[in-house]
Amino acid sequence: MTPVEGTFVLLLTVCSVVVALGGYFHIRLHIKRLRSTREWQTIHEAQTALTWAKGELDVERDDYKRKVRVEVKTEMAAAREKFKQDVAYIRDKMREEGERNRAQLKQAEEELAKERQDVRRTLEQERAEILQTANEKSKGFPWLAEAYADLAFLKSQEIANHLRSKKHPAVTAARRVQEIGRVRRTVEKKLRIAQGIIKYWESLFPFLEDLVGTTDDEMLRSILSRNVDEPIREITESGVDPVRFYTRLSEEEYEKLSTRERNQLALDRWQKRGKTKWEIGRDYERFVGYKYESEGYGVYYQGILEGYEDLGRDLIAKRDGETLVIQCKKWSRHKNIHECHVNQLFGTKTKYGLDHADETVIPVLFTSTTLSSMAKRFAEALGVVVKEEVPLGDYPMIKCNISRRDNERIYHLPFDQQYDTTIIEPEKGERYCWTVAEAEELGFRRAWRWHGDNE
Repeated sequence: MTPVEGTFVLLLTVCSVVVALGGYFHIRLHIKRLRSTREWQTIHEAQTALTWAKGELDVERDDYKRKVRVEVKTEMAAAREKFKQDVAYIRDKMREEGERNRAQLKQAEEELAKERQDVRRTLEQERAEILQTANEKSKGFPWLAEAYADLAFLKSQEIANHLRSKKHPAVTAARRVQEIGRVRRTVEKKLRIAQGIIKYWESLFPFLEDLVGTTDDEMLRSILSRNVDEPIREITESGVDPVRFYTRLSEEEYEKLSTRERNQLALDRWQKRGKTKWEIGRDYERFVGYKYESEGYGVYYQGILEGYEDLGRDLIAKRDGETLVIQCKKWSRHKNIHECHVNQLFGTKTKYGLDHADETVIPVLFTSTTLSSMAKRFAEALGVVVKEEVPLGDYPMIKCNISRRDNERIYHLPFDQQYDTTIIEPEKGERYCWTVAEAEELGFRRAWRWHGDNE
C-alpha cells in the first residue's frame, strides 16, 4: 500500500468513527429528550405496574399451587386412611365369614358323617333283614305250605280211593272228592304261605297284632278268594274295623277310650296320615261333591263307586232338571291340564246326553292346577265350564243319615263302607258334621256293624 492509500484509509476510518459517535450522541440526546415527555412517563409507569402485577401474579400462583398441593395431599391422606379402614373392615368380615363357613362346614361334615354312619348301619340292618326274609321265604314258608297242601290232598285221595274200593263203589262221589281235594290243595297252600308271612311280620313288628287283632283263617280265606284284578284299597274290605286300625293303639290303650273318643281319634289320624295318589284323588272328589251338595245338588260319586268304569265322570250332580258331569283333577301345580282331557270330558258328557235326552247336561272340569292355553280354547269352544286352581280344603266329613226303613239316625265316617253311597238330604234333617261329638249329640250313632262295649 502507498502512503497516499494509507492516509486515505486512515481518514476514512476516522470519519467513520466520528459519524458513529455523532449518531450515538444524537440518539442519547433524543432518548433524554423523550424521557422528559409525558408519554414516556406513562409508558414507564405502565411498565412498572406491569412488572408489579407480574410479581403479584407470581406470588398468588405460588400460593395457589401451595394451597392446592396441601389440599390434594390432605385429601389423598384421608382417602388412603379411608381405604385402609375399608380394607381392614372387609378383611375382618371375610375372616368372620370364613370362620363361620368353616364352622358350618365342619358341622355339616360331622352331620354328614353321622348320617353316613346311620345310613350304613340302616342299610346293613335292612340287608340282614332282607337276607333273613329271603331265607325264610325261600326255605320255610313255601316248603311248609307245600307240605300242608300235599297232606290235605293225600287225605282227599285216601277218601276218594275208599269210595272207589268199598263194597258198593261211589265213583261219582270219588271224582268229586278228588276235584275238591285239588282245589283245597291250592287254597291250603296259599293260606299257609299267608299265615307264615303274617307270623313272620308280627315277629318283627309285635304291634301289628295289637292294631289288627287276631287274624283268623276265615279272614285269610276271604282275602285269598278275592279277584286279584280288584285289589283291596280300603281297610274295611279286609274285614277289620277301621277305627281299631287307624287309632294305632295297644289293646290296653284302646280299651281305656270311650267309643266317641276312639272314633274321633281314628278320624283325626286318618286325616293326617300319608295317602296314596288314589286316596288323594278320592278325597278331592269328595271335597268337590260336598261343595255342590252345599249348593243344593244331589251328587252321585261315580268315580269312587265305579272306579275305572266311571267313563271320565267323577261326579254326577243334579238340580232342577240341570245335570253337571264333573271331572276332578287333583294334580301338582307344575302340571297343566291339556286339551285331550277337555276332549274326554266333552265326549263323556255327549255320551251321557245321548243316554239322558230329557236332561240339560253341562260338563264341568274341576282342578287344583291350571289349563294350558290350548286347553282353555278347547274348553271355551266346547262349552266346558272350568274351575282352575281350586285346592283341596277342609270340610265337615261326617255324614249324618236317617234310615228310610226305621228312621234310625246313623253317621258314617269317611272310611266306613257306605260312606260314598250315602246321600245327604238336609230337608229331611240330614247333615254333615265336623266332629263325632257333634254328631252324637244330635242323636246319631256310627253305622259300622261292629260296636264297642260302650254302645
